[in-house]
Amino acid sequence: MFTGIITDIGTITAIEERGDLRVTVGTTHSNSTASVAIGASVACSGVCLTVVGKTANSLSFDVSAETLRCTATGMWQQGARLNLERALKVGDELGGHIVTGHVDGVGQIAAITAEGDSKRFTFQMPASVAAYVAPKGSISLNGASLTVNDVSDDDLGHWFTINIIPHTAEWTNFGTAAVGDEVNIEIDVLARYLFRMRQLA
Repeated sequence: MFTGIITDIGTITAIEERGDLRVTVGTTHSNSTASVAIGASVACSGVCLTVVGKTANSLSFDVSAETLRCTATGMWQQGARLNLERALKVGDELGGHIVTGHVDGVGQIAAITAEGDSKRFTFQMPASVAAYVAPKGSISLNGASLTVNDVSDDDLGHWFTINIIPHTAEWTNFGTAAVGDEVNIEIDVLARYLFRMRQLA
């Protein structure tokens, strides 16, 4: 379990084809891996993965074919930048919202516009997650806990917007994101259960 508060940006430095894909992620901060144990869970741009190897400045993960199929295009390529978050410990501050590290769908950045010091991002989302996204609700995008500004639906699809403040841009890979990039979407776990309860009511 995670909170969606990103603590490091990693860069994929090596990829090895095995039965699964072995991905090595270089970390930004020199102490990022010191207390990470083999077998620990780390969210990589919103995907919960198990640490299978490490060095002083890198972590390695096995990425299954199912994970490749369900996540953003281009995410598992050498040089790709990943938002990293270690698993939540009992007693840690819940600064974002409850995030499981399971991707519900893949969206796409449709527009980026300046708004004061921030940038407003417009995302197109698949119909499968649209019912779970609400104005002022929480959403996890590439593992980052964010607040939805507004939501709209039209003949071309389903859309929502968020604002990325300068701090978030600096500490996540949204600082280098561009129109057309795909993002991993995880809906708020509370929305998931409320939707199911309403179905059975």
